[in-house]
Amino acid sequence: MNSSHVSLSPRVPEFEHRGRHARFGLIALATDLTSERDLFRILSGDGVSIHATRVAFENPTTPENLRKMAPHLTAAADLIAPGEELKAVCYSCTAASVMIGDEEIAAAIKLARPGVPVVTPTASARMALTALGARRIAVLTPYLEKTSRPMEAYFTEAGFTVTRMHCFGVEDDRDMARITVSSIVEGALAADTDDAEALFVSCTALQAVDAIAEIERRTGKPVVTSNQASAWVMSNVAGLPNHRPSGYGRLFDQPLANFTLGEAV
Repeated sequence: MNSSHVSLSPRVPEFEHRGRHARFGLIALATDLTSERDLFRILSGDGVSIHATRVAFENPTTPENLRKMAPHLTAAADLIAPGEELKAVCYSCTAASVMIGDEEIAAAIKLARPGVPVVTPTASARMALTALGARRIAVLTPYLEKTSRPMEAYFTEAGFTVTRMHCFGVEDDRDMARITVSSIVEGALAADTDDAEALFVSCTALQAVDAIAEIERRTGKPVVTSNQASAWVMSNVAGLPNHRPSGYGRLFDQPLANFTLGEAV
């Protein structure tokens, strides 16, 4: 005897248009405690979604360990909302973007998501500093000295002058995520120089977005951070140029002049 009460509903469901949501992909480190939180807070809005995946990473945060992520980026990108249109994919590691290279990261991700813009914190920081008219920058990182030195070279090769770079000497990115906002503010102030036109606070693990307003208030200079800059680029390439979240610095008053990294060709 069939006693089932299951049957098809007489109401045919309606479906939203696929393009209703501005969907972003995020590739975060397995150990990352901050990127998802920051990007969701900065990019949140009606119709905006962030779909995250993880890539294997083992501390300490050394140049050698950072490079080991490169072969796994294509597989990670392939896991992000398969079959759905993405406005951009962000690889959320600043130090690894320096060590692997923006172009190599974009090429690896595009193997899985062809035609989708690829965002890195380093390229985003360059674009942000350029939009702010800053060529002389003071830099704060949470990394070891040997991990910070390639970042100085990265910005120098891109045409910036690093007036001073300080690093906290932390080797585990989970500990970087626990550095207090007040420590970030004081560290940035110590790194600042009279001739610096802006400050860059590196690392997607740092709670640096929470320090932006105070650093700008106390220095009178614009502040760029890894997650803030990535979100700014993502909002612009997604066609959200009027997205102006409050509390995240002068950067969101600036238009994005151009974007070429990882775009469809």
